Amino acid sequence: MKVAEAMHPGADWIAPDTPLSQIAERMRQEDIGALPVGENDRLIGMVTDRDVVLRGFDGQSDLLQLTARDVMSEPIIYCHANEDLEDAVTIMESKRIRRLPVIDANHRMVGMLSLGDVAARASTSILAQTLRAVSAHHT
Repeated sequence: MKVAEAMHPGADWIAPDTPLSQIAERMRQEDIGALPVGENDRLIGMVTDRDVVLRGFDGQSDLLQLTARDVMSEPIIYCHANEDLEDAVTIMESKRIRRLPVIDANHRMVGMLSLGDVAARASTSILAQTLRAVSAHHT
């Protein structure tokens, strides 16, 4: 199975100067936990709900002044729409991440692949292996 068959299509990104308050509101409205960050037609990072909490509430910053650039994770880790789902899962496992932006042959973001997508489409053995690897730091 290819990544394109499992991903959520049509994801878009936020600008690096997007205020943290807008990021949190969008995550709440869309019931999502991550937003890719793009600049000059390129992905440059990812803001996750965990980034917002750990970097935003560090006690050293004014939350109302923070932007995506201040809290985002970088470099961007991604997969290709035409690669095998198992290969994308290997990336998720090795990097211990739960969401991957998906790019096409023209290096344009075309979707997002999450653990939920993997759970819905991958075999049980691949899913179990992925969950163990991504969650390994919790054991």
